[in-house]
Amino acid sequence: MVKPIYQPTGAAKEYGEYALNIYQGCNHLCSYCYARKMFERYHPGEDFSNVTVRPGIIEAVKKQLSTGKFKDKTIHLCFMCDPYPARIDTIPTREIIKLIKGAGAHVQILTKGGDRARRDFDLLDCWDSFGITLSCLPPDVNEVEPNAAVPFERICALVDVAKRGVNTWVSFEPVVNPSTVIELIHVMPQIVSKSIMLKIGKLNHVKNDTDWKSFGLEAERICKENGCNYYIKEDLRKEMEGK
Repeated sequence: MVKPIYQPTGAAKEYGEYALNIYQGCNHLCSYCYARKMFERYHPGEDFSNVTVRPGIIEAVKKQLSTGKFKDKTIHLCFMCDPYPARIDTIPTREIIKLIKGAGAHVQILTKGGDRARRDFDLLDCWDSFGITLSCLPPDVNEVEPNAAVPFERICALVDVAKRGVNTWVSFEPVVNPSTVIELIHVMPQIVSKSIMLKIGKLNHVKNDTDWKSFGLEAERICKENGCNYYIKEDLRKEMEGK
């Protein structure tokens, strides 16, 4: 196996210095999924929703961490899959988190798994981050993210992990319904914590007629007005600046 911990490139590098994909495939069946499109291009005829643990992942991660190179570094879980897919035994996720923490590194999680992530909250501390993706609300989410946990469940998990002193964040990317995302940007610091980090992007790889400049300017206005911690992704920033 190639070294599983890697340095992201392109837009992905805005989320973290290092990343790790535990599984091959994802069964959330999100309509906008870039990972699924890439998988189907290079693995024609194979089913992306058939989630499997990457062969040898535990031993490969253990070996890579043993070098000491990642001490005090943060490793993102995951880009090309979800660390908490539906109807799958996610013990490998827990084992990977244990290995990362045991090596003196930190974990940054991004998931749509909701309650499925709760089992691992005991492994996280104030050096780690737990994040959720929010792209829209019902009824849109039923169509575009059919097997992911519903947004309310994701938010409840975020509230509970924040109470444990874990850093929290929301990825507002992709943005499927700009109006509901604007509403969420308003309320998330009040629901979770004033210190929550909001990372705001747009919808990529799917044709749409959204006025991204207006959306971005309004999102940033709200964040500034409410003293939020936020980050505008580069793709959205270019739209806001007319580039």
